[in-house]
Amino acid sequence: MMLVEIAPPHFDVEHDIAYATPNNFTGQSVYTRSGCYLHPEAAEKLARAIELARPLGYRIKIFDAFRPTEAQWVLWNHTPDPDFLADPRRGSAHSRGAAVDLTLIDAAAGEELDMGTEFDAFTPLSHHGRAEVSPAAQRNRMILLGLMSAAGWDFYQKEWWHYQLFQPRRLPLLSDSVLRVPMMPLRLSN
Repeated sequence: MMLVEIAPPHFDVEHDIAYATPNNFTGQSVYTRSGCYLHPEAAEKLARAIELARPLGYRIKIFDAFRPTEAQWVLWNHTPDPDFLADPRRGSAHSRGAAVDLTLIDAAAGEELDMGTEFDAFTPLSHHGRAEVSPAAQRNRMILLGLMSAAGWDFYQKEWWHYQLFQPRRLPLLSDSVLRVPMMPLRLSN
């Protein structure tokens, strides 16, 4: 299966692929390079979300998209928390190219909107509809939810940043081998 690379100039997005750096909950780089790919259907829906955000003065920043099954095992082995990570035996929507983790950026200021928590904050404060985060963060989460829903995405109740295709399990799980240039260290992708 061919995944679509999500990058300028075809997609007006910023990348901050968290698992390509040690700035993630594992404290180590999981990917050997920063890559951002989606299933073609998901890429179309992301393009729609980008179009909807633009006239409102927003851009999209992506933290993660396609996550090879090998990477899902690394994350699960570090923190086997089914509230925030899919058990790799069942498979993740990310490992099907059917999910994206993202936030909104103020296009004029170039700054991320306040969402009340950081990406991958494994806490109930990350859940949608939390009144314990500031009113500004609640508003920003609702804007993101509205944009993504209008573009045809489903959301995960426990993570304000996670959006996926409806019924992602209809798609196959994919390993790092589907990429022309691997994202995983050789020792993990064998």
